[in-house]
Amino acid sequence: MGKIIALANQKGGVGKTTTTINLAASLATLEKRVLVVDADPQANASSGLGVDIKQAECTIYECLIDGADVNRAIHDTEIETLKIISSHINLVGAEIEMLNLKNREKIMKSVLTPLKEQYDYILIDCSPSLGLITVNALTAADTVIIPVQAEYFALEGISKLLNTIKIIKSKLNPQLQIEGFLLTMFDSRLRQANQIYDEVKRHFQELVFKTVIQRNVKLSEAPSYGLPTILYDADSTGARNHLALAREILERENN
Repeated sequence: MGKIIALANQKGGVGKTTTTINLAASLATLEKRVLVVDADPQANASSGLGVDIKQAECTIYECLIDGADVNRAIHDTEIETLKIISSHINLVGAEIEMLNLKNREKIMKSVLTPLKEQYDYILIDCSPSLGLITVNALTAADTVIIPVQAEYFALEGISKLLNTIKIIKSKLNPQLQIEGFLLTMFDSRLRQANQIYDEVKRHFQELVFKTVIQRNVKLSEAPSYGLPTILYDADSTGARNHLALAREILERENN
């Protein structure tokens, strides 16, 4: 039975999509069957894994709003064991369209739960908001990874996200756990980055991943080629960091 992990933080630009793409590719490289669900209207995870968004006839939007068959929305990627359900700009209006639907917070759960038998990991790339789509993702998920940018305002807004998780846990998804806090865009040469790591560690202790994602130019170059970094430059720091993160997650599962 597969595991659904949402990557969420309502703060934009913290590396959610980069982490989703590269963690998924790393897990797939480690011989896991992985599905990425692009739940962000910007559809960056889709284009970052080589999907031509303009050509995609069926996306997560059609699955949520029209009840389309989810298998029609699944695309292949350059890695055989890695698939993706693409997103579409229409998802922007989906929250309003979903307001009148029955069990509106649990629609994504009903779409994704049947897929847990086909995949070891399903990673949901959430949009930078705490709207209804993100609530759907957190209701569908078993765990949540919270990427935290190693910069001054890193902890700002996390309390709001944790409060949302708490509400979802009490009302919609009692099984939801925090998989971990992940430090991204980390530059060990900066004293401030190290201070933020220490602060996050002090607050959240064992919930902080040992792996940090360092600042790396290859991470920002790879998506423009529609490739995860591990295929773009396997020796890059970005590729190695995400592989280490994938191994850390698998190790935790086995302990």
